[in-house]
Amino acid sequence: MEKSDYKNIYVFAEQREGVIQSVALELLGKAHELAAILNEKVVAILCGHQIKSQAQMLIEYGADEVLCIDEPEMKDYLTEQYSQAIYQVVMQYKPSILMIGATTIGRDLAPRLACHLNTGLTADCTRLEISEEGELMMTRPAFGGNLMATIMCTNHRPQMSTVRPGVMQRMQRDASRKGEVVDFKPTFDASKFKVRLVKNVKEDKGKVDITEAKVLVSGGRGVGCKEGFEKLQSLAETFPNAEVSSSRAMVDAGVIDHDRQVGQTGKTVRPDLYLALGISGAIQHLAGMEESDLIIAVNKDKYAPIFGVADLGIVCDLNKVVPLLTARLAKEIKK
Repeated sequence: MEKSDYKNIYVFAEQREGVIQSVALELLGKAHELAAILNEKVVAILCGHQIKSQAQMLIEYGADEVLCIDEPEMKDYLTEQYSQAIYQVVMQYKPSILMIGATTIGRDLAPRLACHLNTGLTADCTRLEISEEGELMMTRPAFGGNLMATIMCTNHRPQMSTVRPGVMQRMQRDASRKGEVVDFKPTFDASKFKVRLVKNVKEDKGKVDITEAKVLVSGGRGVGCKEGFEKLQSLAETFPNAEVSSSRAMVDAGVIDHDRQVGQTGKTVRPDLYLALGISGAIQHLAGMEESDLIIAVNKDKYAPIFGVADLGIVCDLNKVVPLLTARLAKEIKK
């Protein structure tokens, strides 16, 4: 088939236990922007069981149409069931672009789909643009984050990309937006269902996901140890909706859990305030936080790369600054 036979931008609207994930709304916002350039529609693919009530939310965040696959087989994410269903969607509707969140689910689903569809996949994109020829330009870090590569899939369709949570910005929710909800009934080949979900076990750490926090108090190698992160925790507690995060160095040292890591191999965040304490600012870390609204950096090395993206920089030992700042903020709260 000709490339002209493929049109519209499709977004896999990931949900977990009936809750639409933030990355789906972020992708809809970007898809809406790209679709305006191409003069095409944004179509969300909503999979689950008894999930149709969430379709209107996707429309309000930018979808022009929602393809709803509401089947018992889709209740929990399983690779074969989901890949079969979405493969059939793509073969029937022939989207030009298919966008998927680079979550644990998306990173499992997208490569399987790309293989079945005999098309390319650009993973962990940080920027998506439309070329003068109408092709999707997908930019992602390459060679350990030391350069940015822009990749195009000119000979195959759909053009597929995964995007990490927190990279794109969602649209303002518009309750007046109208769209169409279409039921899609896939034909499953149950003989290929080799895996079943026996039990869903959740680990409750009592912490907010760092991608949802408004304030991040982030520590790097300069913090040094767990006791240092306890000081950061005390500072974080002086802010509403604040969490402690870290650079990769502290995760590798076993000081803090991987789910607290910011950066190319961690999570991409966009808080209102990012406190970078003892973080030098390697390009891999900057890729995960440089879009924060306000960045304040504290580092003893005045030549640290983190100061290149910081709105406010303090050249000082963080062990002097953090206790003083914690005490001052605690005093302000009591007033």
